[in-house]
Amino acid sequence: MRALIFAAIDRSRTTLLTLLFLILGGIAAFQTIPKEANPDVTIPMIYVSMTLDGISPEDAERLLVRPMEQELRSLEGIKEMRGTASEGHASVMLEFDAGFDPDKALQDVREKVDTARTKLPQEADEPRVNEINVSLFPVLSVGLSGPLSERELITIARRFQDAIESIPEVLEVEIGGDREDLLEIVVDPQVLESYGIDFDQLASLVTRNNQLVAAGSLDTGNGRMALKVPGVIETIEDVMSMPVKVDGDTVVTFGDVAMLQRTFKDPTGFARINGEPALVLEVSKRSGANIIETIAQVRELIDEARPQLPDSLEIRYIMDQSEEVRDILSDLLNNVLTAIVLVLIVVIAAMGPRSAVMVGLTIPGAFLTGILVIWSMGLTLNIVVLFSLILVAGMLVDGAIVVSELADRNLSEGQTVKQAWAEAASRMAWPIIASTATTLAVFVPLLFWPGVVGEFMKFLPLTVIICLIASLAMALVFLPVLGSTSGGRRARQGHSSGRLMEGYRRVLGLLLRSPGLTLIGVLCVIAVIYAAYARFNHGVEFFPSVEPDSAQVQVRARGDLSVWERDAIVREVEQRLRGMPEVKALYARSMVQTSSQLAPDVIGVLQFQFTDWFTRRPASAILEDFRDMTSDIPGVELEFRKQEGGPAEGKPIELQVSSREANSLNGYVDEIKDRMRELGGFVDIEDDRSLPGIEWRLQVDREAAARFGTDVLGIGSAVRLVTNGLKLATYRPEDVRDEVDIVVRVPNNWRELDHLQRQTIHTSRGQVPLSEFVDLRPGDKTNSIVRVDGQRTVTIKSDLAQGRRVDELLRAEMPEPPEGISVKFAGENEDQQQASNFLATAFLVAIGLMLLILVTQFNSLYQTFLILSAIVLSTAGVLLGLLVNGQSFGIVMVGMGTIALAGIVVNNNIILIDTYNQMRKDGVEAYEAALETGCLRLRPVLLTAITTVLGLMPMVLGVNVDLLTPSLGLGAPSTQWWTQLSSAIAGGLAFATVLTLLLTPALLVLGNRAGQAFGRLTARFRNA
Repeated sequence: MRALIFAAIDRSRTTLLTLLFLILGGIAAFQTIPKEANPDVTIPMIYVSMTLDGISPEDAERLLVRPMEQELRSLEGIKEMRGTASEGHASVMLEFDAGFDPDKALQDVREKVDTARTKLPQEADEPRVNEINVSLFPVLSVGLSGPLSERELITIARRFQDAIESIPEVLEVEIGGDREDLLEIVVDPQVLESYGIDFDQLASLVTRNNQLVAAGSLDTGNGRMALKVPGVIETIEDVMSMPVKVDGDTVVTFGDVAMLQRTFKDPTGFARINGEPALVLEVSKRSGANIIETIAQVRELIDEARPQLPDSLEIRYIMDQSEEVRDILSDLLNNVLTAIVLVLIVVIAAMGPRSAVMVGLTIPGAFLTGILVIWSMGLTLNIVVLFSLILVAGMLVDGAIVVSELADRNLSEGQTVKQAWAEAASRMAWPIIASTATTLAVFVPLLFWPGVVGEFMKFLPLTVIICLIASLAMALVFLPVLGSTSGGRRARQGHSSGRLMEGYRRVLGLLLRSPGLTLIGVLCVIAVIYAAYARFNHGVEFFPSVEPDSAQVQVRARGDLSVWERDAIVREVEQRLRGMPEVKALYARSMVQTSSQLAPDVIGVLQFQFTDWFTRRPASAILEDFRDMTSDIPGVELEFRKQEGGPAEGKPIELQVSSREANSLNGYVDEIKDRMRELGGFVDIEDDRSLPGIEWRLQVDREAAARFGTDVLGIGSAVRLVTNGLKLATYRPEDVRDEVDIVVRVPNNWRELDHLQRQTIHTSRGQVPLSEFVDLRPGDKTNSIVRVDGQRTVTIKSDLAQGRRVDELLRAEMPEPPEGISVKFAGENEDQQQASNFLATAFLVAIGLMLLILVTQFNSLYQTFLILSAIVLSTAGVLLGLLVNGQSFGIVMVGMGTIALAGIVVNNNIILIDTYNQMRKDGVEAYEAALETGCLRLRPVLLTAITTVLGLMPMVLGVNVDLLTPSLGLGAPSTQWWTQLSSAIAGGLAFATVLTLLLTPALLVLGNRAGQAFGRLTARFRNA
């Protein structure tokens, strides 16, 4: 290392030019690196969707889900397979282990789906395979509303969809609230009966007349002529002239017996923005695209199209992640700058402006080098990376301060500038390398954090590791070169520092005379801190709660409600909550079928976009007002939820109750919910069982039907005329993207249950009423069937009351499951347990790595365990920091803070013990060596600790300082996100610094005395 340092100083121009290239490259990388709020995490899920119109949930399970599960279960790396069967639809969700290869997994799943396709009903649509990636979620939602017809709104939305998708950075645009086009043939049943039209013959006739005929070409020798047989339906007129009945020479067409109209499929829900019917364009960007630039292009496109649109059309940006990203990046960059300024102020006050400038240069040098490496790895600049820069702002100067401080002492002793800096860097190289290595040893295990949380948080250890390695080069290579070429001497020490030194020397001298009592006193203080935290703590949470930009109200109601009845209920809730000044936009949706993330009885969702956080009350207070305003709506249950940040989503409590026998599940699920209510602390308990309801079953007498020359297929066709319509064929007009179904239906006034009793069917004996061989019976309704890993499963979810932590109590008080039923804790609870186990393992691995490094450095087990004990004792400071700042114990953030603290705490101890060992080698007594070491290392220890703590103080206090404007903000969401972690590290490091300066010298003396006593004891045994 010495040779490298002297070579760098001798080739100072090359070294400084390299530093300049790194800084310029970092600036260029910062300008071009993609910027986003959350890290680009691949959620390890692949979704297989299957559709068959009209199929019941039981049949969907039997004919769609189970054959698909049978093929997919043989795939490797599947963590969980969840199948869902509902009316007309089925899906299989595959969750893989985090960190999987998405491309290979997607290819394997598609191969299995192709194999399973042959086992599905021929009438089913082609299965669709979709990869779920958080970066593919919408980054911009644009609402289109106004007093326009539905057709006009949809036409405008589809034009925007085509235009926006032409932007290279945009992946796709979904239209929320869009309805599928339909060509509806409305025909009176009596007309069909009078013509004796057979439904199966009708479908066959239309299909055969809607064919693409490849007629070829004719070569006569005198020329070549292409022949074409136009047979594909292209317009409504083509359908009007389509034959539906042929009797001799007489042909009856659709135009003779029916009315044709371009319309939409029956609505399954409605959407409104601020009370007006609306459509929503949901824009997703490509992975790695710059979110700010992408959304700017979309906004520019919409602004350019605005003059050609109707004046009454209102365009609102409901959700714009670029604004959030811009604000968060601005806040965190301000905090990075503030941290650098605070560090420089401390260094200038302690070391003088010349040394401070050189030490300060190591911060942007390491930062920009780190960003350059991150950009070259194809990663993005996000909130985790930016906080990592704040975290290491104070750590980056530790090595530089130590080298600079020793160089200043060398200068004051009369060494030349070049010699002073070269000797300082050479002397402190191995202690600095060892202290950096121990810090790296702490963060390296965090790179292997499993699960989605680990994929989300791994950017922190990665950034810290890159920046610390860069800071090592800055301290040992570039700083000595800068120092040796700048010249000058350090300013003299001020009187305030001298008084501090005198006071510290007296206190330390007293403690060193009784090191045993010092240790006992420190342990008593730590015991008091632990007891105080146990009594006054602020609870436990998985991820920190951050002031949200949005919230939602889930409207829950039970009963066989039509889509219009559901919408009327949602409208009533919407009317109560409209007009709130703190709400920027209110997006309301009513629905018939919910997604898997919502409870089965959710009939609508109201999404609120709040105004800026500094102009309104906290979201919890606003939602409390919402509860009061809607508390008297009868028959409706409302669930209020704030937007959640980070990888955590859904309710914290999730239990999966599984069994192969579905009938035995219901009773045990009721037992669990009753026990949860008895224990208390559980809020908004729900499960995904089918809601009570009635479904009508048509029992077909197959023998009677056969006597009339008909069968179940023909009867089903007659029934579909009354329900969704009988699909005859498809066609593709110019103005739509997808194929449009051609459907025969009866008029609206015939679409009733009673009409099924009067419906007739054409048989070999003429028109016969369905009632001759069909019996209409009511039965229990099944909304959906859920299977997890091949077993019928009911999932129970619940929120926790404020400040309550009863999940462990629930585990202990769980009712004993009957035979054949298993219970699994999943969701956030499972993630929390996984995170806790990993962090504990990572901590032990880090301790083991540090043990090896420290034993190698000092060749002493006692001194190694002395340093490691400082890590354990500093946890009291972590709890003290959380207690003083009023923070709850975050499993992820405080766990990471404790591990990060371990790497920081050992640094000062390593430098201090290294100096003590050097003095002992020079023949100084243990007491004097410990006293002089403490006094000698007081300034660098305080500097390194204060710089790190000050760098974190804006986050600890929730303060956002904009030095360029200038302005001051309190409680910004970007600071709330990291307050727990910052409080843990700042509190722990402040406490550990006191231990380093007072307890470590005392333990060195105590160890020496114990060694001497042990030596005398062994000598006595030898003499005896």
